[in-house]
Amino acid sequence: MRLHLVRNPLGEVVGRTLLHHNPAFDDRLGADVQLFGLTEFADASVLARLVGEIETQARSAGRDALLGPVGLLPNQTGGVITSGFDERGFVDSPWNPPTYPAAYASLGFSPVFEGQTWICDDIGELDPDLTFRFDEERWDAEGLEVHHASRFRLAKQLPVLRGMLNAAFAQLDYYTQISAAELADATDGLDFLLDEALVLWLTRRDEPVAFVLVVPDISEFVMARDGRLGMRDQLALLATRGRYRRDAILIIKGTVPHAQGQGYLTALSRELLRGLRVGGYRTLRSTFVGTDNPASAAQYVRMGGRPLHGTTFYRRDLT
Repeated sequence: MRLHLVRNPLGEVVGRTLLHHNPAFDDRLGADVQLFGLTEFADASVLARLVGEIETQARSAGRDALLGPVGLLPNQTGGVITSGFDERGFVDSPWNPPTYPAAYASLGFSPVFEGQTWICDDIGELDPDLTFRFDEERWDAEGLEVHHASRFRLAKQLPVLRGMLNAAFAQLDYYTQISAAELADATDGLDFLLDEALVLWLTRRDEPVAFVLVVPDISEFVMARDGRLGMRDQLALLATRGRYRRDAILIIKGTVPHAQGQGYLTALSRELLRGLRVGGYRTLRSTFVGTDNPASAAQYVRMGGRPLHGTTFYRRDLT
């Protein structure tokens, strides 16, 4: 990875980007793609300078296209919001000023992997049994069992979640298989924040078939600390974490392919809603759902949710 900065005549940083490359993602797209992320800029002219440097590096490496902003891949985090600019951002989801989409468009970028984040307000008022109906007889008939994550056993539970995650999302165009090391890195510190009632998976006769991962929303704490989460900040969060049990973020959910369409995520959603109510949560936000995936958004519709931000990534082919 390589960090690039743009400075104004006073020496102040007015733009930045980080260049990286992933051969597995190239194989997925069938192209040699220059990825860029952590991209911020004061105006379109600064973005033009950044893109000029990205393109120079990409051409020197023989790349076919530019794609971003991603960190490190589209299935991890990144993107640009295209609407909902008055709504605050949150952990694991992008936020940017309203000038960003036009700036990318002016430089010949096209939107790809478009989606929406969601928000469900007043979830404490919902009846889980009415919101997510599931036939009770199926529990015994199909050998179904709900499991909860444990902060003390999380390292041993991650392989189960990774197997379902990779299987459930393999059909998406942008998804690149996550290795054990990558998942461990992505969830580093999760045990510190974990609300065990909000990380669930379902087994059918001991076979994992569906999962959902929700965390307390500490976004406002992170914003107040300018994004720092060093040891001193973590101790401060630990001392005040009771304040961050009103909002929650659904990071990811899914069902393994051969079990899709059988209502298993509905069953898990009911258990999740019960856990949110018991925990006193009032609002649930979700990371982006592709606009071509209405089945995934249906969960939020059932909970009275609404789209929060439009999201997209940008691609520009090199000729």
